[in-house]
Amino acid sequence: MGVNGNRASRLPFGGSESHAARSMPLSSINANEVFNRGLGGGLGPCRTRLPRLAFRFAPDPAREPAMPDSPASLAARLPHLGRGKLAKGDAVPPPVVLASVFNLPGDPAGFRQYGRFDNPTWEAVEALLGHLEGAPSVAFPSGMAAISAVFFGLLRGGDRVLLPADGYYTTRLLAERFLKPLGITFDQRPTSLFPTGGFEGYRLVFVETPANPGLELCDLETVAAAAHDAGALVVADNTTMTPYGQRPLDLGADIVVAADTKAPNGHSDALFGHVASRRPDLVQAVSDWRRLSGSIPGPFESWLVHRGLESLEVRFDRMCSSAEIIAPRLQLHPNVESVRFPGLPDDSGHALARRQMQRFGFLIGMTLASAEVAERFIEACTLIQPATSFGGVHTSAERRARWGDAVQPGFVRLSVGCEPVEELWSALELALGAA
Repeated sequence: MGVNGNRASRLPFGGSESHAARSMPLSSINANEVFNRGLGGGLGPCRTRLPRLAFRFAPDPAREPAMPDSPASLAARLPHLGRGKLAKGDAVPPPVVLASVFNLPGDPAGFRQYGRFDNPTWEAVEALLGHLEGAPSVAFPSGMAAISAVFFGLLRGGDRVLLPADGYYTTRLLAERFLKPLGITFDQRPTSLFPTGGFEGYRLVFVETPANPGLELCDLETVAAAAHDAGALVVADNTTMTPYGQRPLDLGADIVVAADTKAPNGHSDALFGHVASRRPDLVQAVSDWRRLSGSIPGPFESWLVHRGLESLEVRFDRMCSSAEIIAPRLQLHPNVESVRFPGLPDDSGHALARRQMQRFGFLIGMTLASAEVAERFIEACTLIQPATSFGGVHTSAERRARWGDAVQPGFVRLSVGCEPVEELWSALELALGAA
């Protein structure tokens, strides 16, 4: 059965799929519509009238020039999205609205009701995320909360899921611990082999490219087309790339999930995540899950991520550019056994990366002689922060085998930060020599 016929009977909260909504090009999506559709309170038609504060940060289409939706044009418009909604004397940054309750006499329909349903600060950050994704976006308190919303909001007993064998390990743990007892089965497949083996019988195909931590790639467009022909939903985890580096929805994915804890926030001080989709039924399902489960982001964390998104393009450009300089130098260093980086011409994913990615990213996988050598290198480098996350302004690194990832004991995931690149390289080179 074709994709549309198979899906129509499986919409979790009723309704039917609009193929046009799934395949809508980014340039045809009005930014104000993205904001309004992406409010994520999950309240449905009762949300007909909201206080002025709710829409203060919404983009004004009359003020937005007709620009091509390149990363540069997205970045240029992002800090100005709320300008048309500001009254004279209003604060330009969004306020942190710390409220669990709202003034609500009489009929509550159409007004803010309770802090689990919506909050102006997280709606402000959803507006920025929706602008970058070109799709309604729903904010969550972490990347795993976003993934959980997709799984528990869309899957039912008897469904079958395909997961990457070499992607973020917590996704597989979640499936093992909590999906299997519900009668939802899952299989694993290496990222580089995702296009092979077919997708018949799967309700949901979850792809992560580049995969974390090994940085294997797969062809998103090929996977999406084949999975849709088999009647499956396609979910892409875009945490390693951000919307500035790769656009899975434009390549056919139904849903994007991401941990905005990483580069989007960029300052290592907030956990956050989001789900984005151009299918209203899927947005409604994850919004309802958030509202009913209470998996909501905090207002202050939302404010921090809003601040981070305004400088993401500058930081991401610096980090990617530095990684493109450092990776080939690491490849030539005698103490480095191997390097994985999609920007290297001889990397197995290089040709595909050039086709489907706007940048090669800021993550580098490097293998040293042993676990002991890797740990000494990380400890010796004065410009590396030993940490288990990535995407911050500081360069960070860790030996991923310590978490059980299927990598060599000496494999190091290096997250290139915003330090001046020659200073950073000098510190890396010195530490490699001392390790």
